[in-house]
Amino acid sequence: MFEHFPFLTIILALTALTMAPGMDSVLVLRNAARGGFADGFTTSFGICSGLFVHATISALGLSMILLQSAYLFMVLKFAGALFIIYLASQSLLAAWRGHGLVIAQEGGRPVTLFAAYREGILSNVLNPKPILFYMMFLPQFIDPAQSALWQSLMVAAIHFLLGMIWQGGLALMVHKARRYLALPLVARSLNGATGLLLLVFGIKLALTHR
Repeated sequence: MFEHFPFLTIILALTALTMAPGMDSVLVLRNAARGGFADGFTTSFGICSGLFVHATISALGLSMILLQSAYLFMVLKFAGALFIIYLASQSLLAAWRGHGLVIAQEGGRPVTLFAAYREGILSNVLNPKPILFYMMFLPQFIDPAQSALWQSLMVAAIHFLLGMIWQGGLALMVHKARRYLALPLVARSLNGATGLLLLVFGIKLALTHR
């Protein structure tokens, strides 16, 4: 079924997309600093799980409806923007209050893994940009003679693995440096920087035209 599937081309394209700085990487870095590797890795798992939602929507043609409906697109766009701005406000509030980071051995996770997963998947599913990406990307590689759904899910699976490897590496890197990051001044700077970046992403998403 996939003998003519351009795996190498897809892997190269998705690798470049995955490693490009963006909201997903910032959120993983923020949560890994907040709760260690498990928090960052689970956030990444939530983000990457959302790729299957976008791939399925694209394959079934529902994303075309979203793209053709200004109202639905605006609702989805602003819902995603508001959620990202909410996450940004949490980091900025922590920076303002001077909260340090909790080291896992001494305190335990500040949030549950379910909360980390929820933040990850909502930030991805509520972002209309992956829909636009899959709508433009998938037709370049899908064989019309084969199942569009299975091919779309295959692309999402490759994207999922690449995303988990890259973002998992980022989470591990931050986890290893957590004792340094737990210093009050460093913690406030990190919370402030990630909060500002998330705020910029959220505002940019809200102001993005169709």
